[in-house]
Amino acid sequence: MAHTKESKGKLLARIRRIRGQVEAIEHALDTDEECGNILQLIAATRGAMNGLMNEVVEGHIRHHVLNPRATASERQGADELIDIVRSYLK
Repeated sequence: MAHTKESKGKLLARIRRIRGQVEAIEHALDTDEECGNILQLIAATRGAMNGLMNEVVEGHIRHHVLNPRATASERQGADELIDIVRSYLK
């Protein structure tokens, strides 16, 4: 997938941050942190995963679904779909 190759560094940086967040959850569980703190860490990790998903889905729509010769109306439809996915993944 060309779009993931183009943004490979950015995507890998996101993955590394997510890995750090998951490790923080593990550490919080190991050290018997309060459940509120653990829930906060889980929520942050979920948000990071949703951000990663959003970025990959947007690239997929723009590079694999939308025709390069798309009309302005088709591009607008793709932009609307991307906005809907972003809203859903918040």
